Amino acid sequence: MDDAVRAWLLAQLGPTTDTTDLEARFTRLYSARAVANEVLAERRAKLLADPLRMTVDGVVTIDQSNNLAGLERQIAALVDLVAPDELAVTEEGTDLVTAPLLRTCRER
Repeated sequence: MDDAVRAWLLAQLGPTTDTTDLEARFTRLYSARAVANEVLAERRAKLLADPLRMTVDGVVTIDQSNNLAGLERQIAALVDLVAPDELAVTEEGTDLVTAPLLRTCRER
């Protein structure tokens, strides 16, 4: 994983994300977008595993529903972003052109 991919992943997932974990995932998945999607899906699953809202009357109220909605928006927005290891829609890849070789004078 090069520096551009690492910087893009940290921008998407936050600067406190473990870079060794990101590198291991990138080695396995071969795509920055797939790594970001997997990390965000794990964070979403962790939020869903616990109750989204907990209230102790008169003491505290914890509401994680906004965090869940934010993660879902971030996962949806990931589709429109171009990762540094992908070609942009406007960029062109290397084209391979082949042509048959013919003799200059044909024999009859």
